[in-house]
Amino acid sequence: MNRPLILVTNDDGINAPGIRNLIDAVFPLGEVYVVAPDKPQSGMGHAITLNSTLRVQEHMNEKGIPEFSTSGTPVDCVKLAIKKILPRKPDLLVSGINHGSNSSISVIYSGTMSAAVEGALENIPSIGFSLCNHAIEANFSAAKYIASKIIEKVLQNKMPDYTCLNINIPSINLELINGIKVCRGAKAYWDEDFDERTDPYGRKYYWLTGCLNNYDKGEDTDEWALANNYVSVVPIHFDMTAHQHIKTIESWNLKI
Repeated sequence: MNRPLILVTNDDGINAPGIRNLIDAVFPLGEVYVVAPDKPQSGMGHAITLNSTLRVQEHMNEKGIPEFSTSGTPVDCVKLAIKKILPRKPDLLVSGINHGSNSSISVIYSGTMSAAVEGALENIPSIGFSLCNHAIEANFSAAKYIASKIIEKVLQNKMPDYTCLNINIPSINLELINGIKVCRGAKAYWDEDFDERTDPYGRKYYWLTGCLNNYDKGEDTDEWALANNYVSVVPIHFDMTAHQHIKTIESWNLKI
């Protein structure tokens, strides 16, 4: 039986510890290609490069896995991989392991999850993994183990069409994780501000700050799962239509 072709990408850059751990997790499970940004691209969302060139550098890692670093965004990486780099359409796309949570509203801004959504747009089974720890020296051992187990399940079962999974993992030892919860994204929002500073030349500049406020007390949400030491698994799709409000807008009797 042919081994599945697995595309690995991320938004923290090809040298980030998170993607190194994800490569280790998928290496036994299929034929692996890595296509990832050559520098950190966090918070890029679904951005693509339109007004400048894209460069690609090929490497071969110590496991013999072909790796390609690109000058583009995470979504650029997926598009390049599918259209130019891979020998065929991948059977699975995995993105991460991100340094920091991508739960609730953060999925909108996340380059990690946008890469997975781009895979879902192509109807490729896709998963975004995030560890709830921003530190470069974070311990990824539990996340790597959990990622491998979930990837095995996805390879064994058919992912719903045009859907990806947003998986967030608490930053604790494996034996302290209570299990895995399939849930919905919480109705949480970033309370943001801009820290105003002055450079050595007296010119103002701004640094985005903020904290996540969770207004959703439901016990079926990703934020509840993470707060209670569960891995959260949220199915994601890209249809942003508010179907429940179509009749309301039609009732306005819009005319030209």
